[in-house]
Amino acid sequence: MFAAERRQLILEMVRANGAVSLRELARVVQTSEVTVRRDVRALEAEGLLDRRHGGAVLPGGFTRESGFPQKSHLATAEKTAIADVAAGLVEEGEAIVVGAGTTTQELARRLARVPGLTVVTNSLLVAQALAHANRVEVVMTGGTLRGSNYALVGSGAEQSLQGLRVSRAFLSGSGLTAERGLSTSNMLSASVDRALVQAAAEVVVLADHTKLGTDTMFQTVPTDLITRLVTDEPPVHDDRAGTELQALADQGVQITVAGSGPGASGAESAPPPGRPGRRDVPLPGQRGRHPGGPQLRSASLAGEGQPQERAARVADLRRR
Repeated sequence: MFAAERRQLILEMVRANGAVSLRELARVVQTSEVTVRRDVRALEAEGLLDRRHGGAVLPGGFTRESGFPQKSHLATAEKTAIADVAAGLVEEGEAIVVGAGTTTQELARRLARVPGLTVVTNSLLVAQALAHANRVEVVMTGGTLRGSNYALVGSGAEQSLQGLRVSRAFLSGSGLTAERGLSTSNMLSASVDRALVQAAAEVVVLADHTKLGTDTMFQTVPTDLITRLVTDEPPVHDDRAGTELQALADQGVQITVAGSGPGASGAESAPPPGRPGRRDVPLPGQRGRHPGGPQLRSASLAGEGQPQERAARVADLRRR
């Protein structure tokens, strides 16, 4: 494929989806991420798109929200790895809330195997994934159906969550920054997500690396209310994603990076047999609002040196 053809296809994908990762672009145009990164730079110089952390978005600052059909085909491998790890955080007999999104839908498919679980959700897709799980009780909010993401929103959804208390909330969104926390492009969705957060003792955000550093219109969860972020490994050359992860860790967010193989392990101990590989990035210290949690030490994911040092750091982590 000639460069002009590649760039036209890249532009069409970004226009159709709003945001696309470099990995996905490289897969579709059947070339390396290095070549795609060069194409994206050229298109950005022409003002046709904007580069973001590990991907490309529509020009003009805040990204628009993609529809479910587009989202479901973006970063599918990353979402699967994140869902595998997040499911390992849920214990038998727990009561949780799960928000709307393609990543939370992947999580729900794995929760069907957790006995005695109660899941409160405003997502038809999450409910559908758990519909035939005879050991899981599903409680749906009321509200008005938002067809673009199959979620119940509005005052009915928010009122049905009043007085509810569960152990954890699992949420996704359109963007995540250390400055503003989790955000989304739709006001109604943001309002319901805030109600879900109020019902939970802890908040777990599920976001692949393409959402790191992306800021959208409506804040859903400020950074100081996020207990844990489950994400995937950013590309070695994605300096901004690494920097954003470190900034989140510096503010007390526990970072768990989904591993891609059986050799991956957590910061404190190796995962039990059969549990997905994951790595807990050590943090500056225990969060005050959740006493009894593990005491963690500070460490830099992003690195303070040059990209070569950062690459060596990632390589070292993968060897563990």
